[in-house]
Amino acid sequence: MKFTFSIHALEQLKVREIPRKLVMEVLENPDQVYSESDENEIVIYQSVFRKDTDETYLIRVFVNQIKSPNLVITAYRTSKVQKYWKDEIEPA
Repeated sequence: MKFTFSIHALEQLKVREIPRKLVMEVLENPDQVYSESDENEIVIYQSVFRKDTDETYLIRVFVNQIKSPNLVITAYRTSKVQKYWKDEIEPA
């Protein structure tokens, strides 16, 4: 699947110090993919990572799948894995 990055997404990756390569890894091999709305326009790709310090964190990538190619809107890293992790997911 092909993805492009919005200007906002590229700016946020820089500000948040998230390598684009890491975002592409999440997009190509996500631990979870789901939509929080009934329209399924925005899909969230997320994966759990562990830093060298054994700190676990989640990378969340928001993608507009209506666009062709799919448009990465934003991405961020959070330590609140349990808050965003979905135990039961219906396919997006």
